[in-house]
Amino acid sequence: MEFITLNNGVKMPLEGFGVFQVPDAAICEQAVTDAIAAGYRLIDTAAAYYNEEAVGAAIAKSGVPREELFITTKLWVQDASYEAAQKAIDTSLQKLGLDYLDLYLIHQPMGDYVGAYRAMEEAYHAGKLRAIGVSNFYPARLADLCETVSVIPAVNQVELHPFFQQADALQLMQEYGVTPEAWGPFAEGNHGIFTHPVLTAIGAKYGKSAAQVALRWNVQRGVVVIPKSVKAERMTQNFDIWDFTLSAEDMAEIAKLDIGHSEIVGHNNPDFVKMLHQLKVHD
Repeated sequence: MEFITLNNGVKMPLEGFGVFQVPDAAICEQAVTDAIAAGYRLIDTAAAYYNEEAVGAAIAKSGVPREELFITTKLWVQDASYEAAQKAIDTSLQKLGLDYLDLYLIHQPMGDYVGAYRAMEEAYHAGKLRAIGVSNFYPARLADLCETVSVIPAVNQVELHPFFQQADALQLMQEYGVTPEAWGPFAEGNHGIFTHPVLTAIGAKYGKSAAQVALRWNVQRGVVVIPKSVKAERMTQNFDIWDFTLSAEDMAEIAKLDIGHSEIVGHNNPDFVKMLHQLKVHD
């Protein structure tokens, strides 16, 4: 495993394991158990994934020292205010069975996220959170937040894959010292990514799959990746990306695949924003 050093000095694995869309407790606990056994140390969950308790159970049973793990969870829109965020942080810690989190993110740029971030800054200074950041903050929102708060976000987790590469967003993150992290590094299977001819041809040169090429491409850009799978064999394959390096020519070929927009989410769509606000993670 290789690591990236965040803007506050904390070291974060460049590859982790995501548990989005794994709400079943037993399946999630087994998946995290298998991921840790495969070598993953970064585990990414969220209040809105409804599986923090299952992740916590797997962590407790893993036998891996806490300091060797890097645990991330996220604040949901419902709790995007100063007071609500204070409670949400403690709730996530309780559900995960942890004394501290390695990274805590604002999940969506909705609601009073500045107020929520103030609560996160306090928890950061108190030692509950080793690093704080955001998710789905597009360039204008990220710039506004960075110009407003006192602790620059350590991470911005956004959609990043060969078909939505966000070069401008990465440049802005670099300017502020924010580490990019990719959700959906496989584009949720769109564009036939697992058998895509360009990625497959590049992979053939290294004895790697199209999926492994997609992950390697992102980490070579300094992007943390968190692929998800509930299959142990696939987890191992996704983790096997550290023994080869894509050439400049390979990177240039992949750059041509960018379509310049998301086909998965629509943060500029009012109906999508309304839906996020209406989704409740607690009473």
